[in-house]
Amino acid sequence: MSSPIDTSRPSRKRVWQLQEGGLLLVIVLLGFLLTVFGGSVKAPLFEIGPDGERQRVFTTNAAGEREPVLIERNKFLNAQNLIQLAKDTSFIAIMAVGATLVIISGGIDLSVGAIYALASVLSALVFRLYGPEGPYAGGSIWLGVGLGMLTCVGIATLSGLLNGGMIVALRVHPFIITLGTMAIFRGIAFVITTGQSVGGFPQAFRELVLFGAGGQSSGEGLRLVPLAVMVIVAVAGWIYLSRLAAGRRIYAIGGNELASRFSGIRVERVKLSVYIYSGLTAGIAALLALGYYGAATSGDGQGYELNVIAAAVVGGASLSGGKGSALGAVLGALLIQMISSGIVILGIEQNYSQIIIGAVVIIAVVLDQVNSWVTKRRLLTQAP
Repeated sequence: MSSPIDTSRPSRKRVWQLQEGGLLLVIVLLGFLLTVFGGSVKAPLFEIGPDGERQRVFTTNAAGEREPVLIERNKFLNAQNLIQLAKDTSFIAIMAVGATLVIISGGIDLSVGAIYALASVLSALVFRLYGPEGPYAGGSIWLGVGLGMLTCVGIATLSGLLNGGMIVALRVHPFIITLGTMAIFRGIAFVITTGQSVGGFPQAFRELVLFGAGGQSSGEGLRLVPLAVMVIVAVAGWIYLSRLAAGRRIYAIGGNELASRFSGIRVERVKLSVYIYSGLTAGIAALLALGYYGAATSGDGQGYELNVIAAAVVGGASLSGGKGSALGAVLGALLIQMISSGIVILGIEQNYSQIIIGAVVIIAVVLDQVNSWVTKRRLLTQAP
């Protein structure tokens, strides 16, 4: 007599083939199309000088005049564009991992961009105190760096805690709570800075974030720190969701909250935790952006809500809850950034960017609904 087959959960191999594998195929196909149809452009040739800085390469023409050396390169498949793509993806992908946890639980967080802005400006004020022109410029640089980093991550985590606390305590839909806090957090950031940019950070902090390939902290080389942090966050999210009981509780609540309550899961505690994680990832992304750009304003992160949620949904997270993955969120962020980059490369007007991304989100949601319907129909036909 053969043993019964457990069909309650698909194998990891099947999940990979249907979700992340398919998304990876779309990314490769889009990259191929942008490479073929993006065309080429002439760009100046750079080299690393004796001082370790990038500098243009010049030559002398027939008239004895000094002119820059130009090389023809593909608009998409070139080092500078790929480095920019990787950097832009890392910020969104880090926040998308946190947003994916919220969406899997059946919630939504519209305030991630505002949390990003609030954490940025408050930590920027701390960094400026220990910057070259700050009142504590003569003090310990690493004390200032540590306080600034702690402020950024701490404020973002606290903001996530406030979101989750109000959702759990007031029993109001997450859409309403996070829509309100989105306005509150960004409004606080504007009042604090009066709309002005805050800069003047300690150079040690910027060098830490801007550390690049070959040990270079300047120039336009590959930035290892944002990419490394993105990988760490993605791996941590994957382990949490797929290997720990706490992650399985998130899936359970998103799939059926009432059944989860009857099974003994502390639903409120789990809901509170996912919003804390969402705030934490927004703070990590804000911290990296501070070091990269060297300034913060209350307008930072404007529109990130759409990109982050789009990355999570395109990556396989279902807005009805119970489905999604950290790896899918990273791949979704990469696809969203490739679409934004492709709009520029193909010469499409930039104003269409949000329209196209919004359409991609709608298509992803529709495909998710169709997939859910097909799955239910198949289960009904297989039922005895």
